[in-house]
Amino acid sequence: MASLDRVKVLVLGDSGVGKSSLVHLLCQNQVLGNPSWTIGCSVDVRVEDYKEGTPEEKTFYIELWDVGGSVGNASSIKSTRAVFYNSVNGIILVHDLTNKKSSQNLYRWSLEALNKDSSPTGVIVSNGDYDREQFAENPVPLLLIGTKFDQISETKRNEVLTRTAFLSEDFNAEEINLVIEKRYFTRDPSPVCIIFVDSNYVLNQGQLC
Repeated sequence: MASLDRVKVLVLGDSGVGKSSLVHLLCQNQVLGNPSWTIGCSVDVRVEDYKEGTPEEKTFYIELWDVGGSVGNASSIKSTRAVFYNSVNGIILVHDLTNKKSSQNLYRWSLEALNKDSSPTGVIVSNGDYDREQFAENPVPLLLIGTKFDQISETKRNEVLTRTAFLSEDFNAEEINLVIEKRYFTRDPSPVCIIFVDSNYVLNQGQLC
C-alpha cells in the first residue's frame, strides 16, 4: 500500500479571475458551469499517485485552498485570511489576462501569504514596482496561471504574454496560460469545452454547461 502524504496548496487571486473554476477542474475533472463567489475559503481535494506501479510510488492527498478574492490592506481582512496561510506547501497565483489590475494584485496576494508585507509601507519601491528580492529566497513553490487568454484579441496576445513572462520572472515561478475553445460536433450539437495550456497541450476536455 502506497503511503499517503498531505499537500496543502493555496489558490490566490482577485475575485472573478477563475480560481473556483480552476480548482473544480483540477479536482473533479469537469468544467464548473455556474461558479459562485467564494466567501472565506473553500477546500477541494485531488488524489494524485506519484510514480504509480514503482517502488517509489506515493499517493499525495492534495488540498487546494481556494481563498476568497477580496483585496484590501485593512488589518481585519488580512487577519481573517491569515489562518489559511499556515503550513503551506505551494501557491497557485491566478490572474485574469484581460484584467491588468488582477495581475498587479498578485504581488500583494503572494506577499500577504508569505507574511512579507507586515511593514506599514508595504514593499513598493520608489518607482512604483515591487521589489523582486522579496521572492528571491522563497522556499514555497509558486505557479502562475493566467485565465481567459481566449478572450484577448490576437493583435494583443504577444503583448500580454510578454507581461506575464515578466510576472513569472518576478515571482521566480512557472507560468501557464489557459485557453478555452468551444467546438461543435455533427452528432452532438452541444458545445464541448477544451482547455489548452499555452495553446498546445490539452489539459482537460468535458461538457460545457
